[in-house]
Amino acid sequence: MSDLRIRPAAPADADAWIRLRTALWPESPEDHPPEVASFFAEPPGDATCYIAEVANGRVVGFAEVGMRRYAEGCRSSPVGYLEGIYLEDAHRRQGHAKGLLLAGEAWARSRGCTEFASDRDVDNEESGAFHLASGFSEVQRIVCYRKDL
Repeated sequence: MSDLRIRPAAPADADAWIRLRTALWPESPEDHPPEVASFFAEPPGDATCYIAEVANGRVVGFAEVGMRRYAEGCRSSPVGYLEGIYLEDAHRRQGHAKGLLLAGEAWARSRGCTEFASDRDVDNEESGAFHLASGFSEVQRIVCYRKDL
């Protein structure tokens, strides 16, 4: 990880963060610009974002971390929560995601959290492998439903 720098997101990272969020969550690209702008305009006390930057200054990944009052399978509150983590394909499997995760865990620990949780789409096996390799244990699977009224 010597060519990688993990640091808190700064306003100058907004465009890169939006680009990476859109790659992770493409179903709602219109949500990302106002959410990132709001993060910098009124920084939340219960959430943060870490940026992965390579030696040439290019932002190649991010991890959004927050605190939740409850997370499935956890016994304490609040719980640190990995809301999202993403790395460009060329920077995967090099330990970069672990660096982002460790930064998020340290942030949660510094706020009194004794547990850390996350989730993934059930069909995202790559994410599942990452979580298991990072020390998470699967605690529950759910299927969500909706209908028009």
